[in-house]
Order: sequence, then structure tokens, then C-alpha cells
Amino acid sequence: MAYRQHAQPQAAPDRANSIARLTNLAGAAVSLALILGVGVWGYKLLVRDVSGVPVVRAAEGPLRIQPEDPGGQQALHQGLSVNDVAAEGAAAKPADRLILAPEPLDLSLEDKPLAELVEVSTAAETEALAARETEDAATDGVHLASMNALAEDLAAGVPPLGDLPAKETTPTPEAEPAVAQPAPDSGLGRSLRPQLRPAALKTSAGSPAPARAAFRDIDPAEIPAGSRLAQLGAFESADVARKEWTRLRGRFGEYLDGKDRVIQKAQSGGRTFYRLRAVGFDGLSDARRFCSALVAENAECIPVVTR
Repeated sequence: MAYRQHAQPQAAPDRANSIARLTNLAGAAVSLALILGVGVWGYKLLVRDVSGVPVVRAAEGPLRIQPEDPGGQQALHQGLSVNDVAAEGAAAKPADRLILAPEPLDLSLEDKPLAELVEVSTAAETEALAARETEDAATDGVHLASMNALAEDLAAGVPPLGDLPAKETTPTPEAEPAVAQPAPDSGLGRSLRPQLRPAALKTSAGSPAPARAAFRDIDPAEIPAGSRLAQLGAFESADVARKEWTRLRGRFGEYLDGKDRVIQKAQSGGRTFYRLRAVGFDGLSDARRFCSALVAENAECIPVVTR
């Protein structure tokens, strides 16, 4: 028993010594391997051949070569004096010849977009509205006079309501004597009987709708200068303009009755187009009323004057 008690305390220090010895040996091996690796790398660095290093040489000639025929189209306004400011950062020296930029295209009033004509047509629409209100006031006055005359004709020969006599009744033996009812203090004593319809007045069935008048194609050269027209649009071909006229007649047939078609060829900015116009207006006010009705239905219409 005494031998076993002394053997157990000696086992723990021996095990700790063996672990420390193994750790020291592993660290020494790693350090030796690191020293050997650094030595080998330094030796190879000293004895390496410099001629084996790749060298990138510069390419001979320009990097970009402009082709003889670049193709495409040249941009506008080349060779102007103002281009040197953006290209070189300073203005060029005075030149013997200066080339200015071309003037902008000048479109006529009827060829401009509809949105740009809103401000121009505001004054004309105000004037037309004032004239229309004056005509409506005059028309209302005529209608009121006609209604007053009709009321006087219907009331002719009818006594006033307050002067109507009380109705008298004759008693009969079969029934009790009727008592005359006094006229009311207010309201109608009896209803007025409407006048009979004159026998000479004849009624007729509804007449069929009148046939739509045919139109003509007018040559623009035959229209005298100063005539009022309405332009209905500008199109890329005459066939498209004719189709648009057919569509508008189907939609606004009542407005286009009595109006003739004009298809005028025009050019602007190197582009050819065809104007669709309507002719047959009495004057400026008639053309403006026509265009106001079409514009209210989201259709394009501009009153123009033949030059």
C-alpha cells in the first residue's frame, strides 16, 4: 500500500514533461524548415537568369488609322469658326472667309403644329364667342316676342278668372235641388279649353334625310388669292390625304356639305408633303366657326388664306 501511494504522484510530472518535449521538437522542426526555405529562395533569386523575363515592346506605327472612305454622312455645320472653341479651347485666328450657319426653316402658319397655334387663335376665338353671344341674345329676344304673341292669341276672347259667373242648375223631381258652388277665392275656377286644331292644317310623315351633296376636287392654282380655306392636315402622299377626307366626311358630313376638296403639294426643308384643305366658305368668320366645331371634336383644323 505504501508503494502505490508514492507511484501515483510521480506519473503526472512525467506525462507533462513528455508533452513539453514534443512541443519543443515540433517548433524546432518548423523553424528549421523555414530557415531552409528562405535560404533556397535567396539562392535562386541570386542565380536567376534576367534574360528570361518577358518584355512588352511598343507597337510600331499609329494606334488608330483613319480609313480612306469612312462612310456615313458628314455632320452639318462643319468648318465653322465657332467649332475651334470647343475643339482647341481657344478661338481661331481671323480668317479671310467666314461661313455662317444657315438660317432656320421658316414654316408657314398652316404647317406649324396645332399646339403652337393655341395662343395665336385665342384672340380670334374670343372675338367669335362675343359675336356668337350677341347673336344668341338677339335670337332669344325674337323667340320671347313670338311666345308673347302666341299667348295673347290664345287668351283672346277668354274672360278673366275673377269675372266668371256661378253655374246655375235647375232642380228636378227625381233628385234633390243642386246647390251652386261659389267660385273659389284663389286658383282656377275652371280649366281653359284649348283651341281646336285648324282643319286646313295637314300633317305629313317625316321626310327622308336629304342626300349628301357631292364635292369636287379643286386645283390650287384656280383658287383666287385671298380666299378663305380650312386646312385639315398635312400628309406624306395624296392618297393618304384623300383617305383622310373620306374619313372626315363620314364623321363631319353636316359640316363638309357644300365644301370642295383641295390637295396642294408643298415642300419644306427638303421634304415633300401634301396639304388637305376645304374650300367654299363665305368669309373669315365662316371658316373660323367651321374649324371651331372640328377642333371641339379633337380634329385638326386651321383657317388659312390663299396667297
